[in-house]
Amino acid sequence: MIFISNTISLNDHEVEISAIRAQGAGGQNVNKVSSAIHLRFDIHASSLSNSQKERLLTNNDNRISKEGVFVLKAQQFRTQERNRADAIERLQQFIIQATYIRKNRKPTKPSRNAKRKRMDKKTQRGKTKALRGKVDF
Repeated sequence: MIFISNTISLNDHEVEISAIRAQGAGGQNVNKVSSAIHLRFDIHASSLSNSQKERLLTNNDNRISKEGVFVLKAQQFRTQERNRADAIERLQQFIIQATYIRKNRKPTKPSRNAKRKRMDKKTQRGKTKALRGKVDF
């Protein structure tokens, strides 16, 4: 079971994880060991609610294919276990970010006292600057 948040969790069979060889420099270790992780998460076949699926699919992310499959490659670390944990953590962050709903902002107005204080400060500042003028003797 993969826990995303208090209300969202995924079954292990919904996420397909496979080990592949990592790219880049690393010498003999890269050529011999399959330490990178290739994670595939089918959004349509997941146990998420329809609204959460819709929010994930409308997310403009190049890791989501046209078929609605989220593909992630984790190869930052040297061991397969750490790359697996990194891939799952990145999947969690992606789902949390896409399903987060912001609260609507309630526009407020400054109070009459706040406006008065602001104008008083501006007047005081103007007087201070007026005293900096050229001095005639």
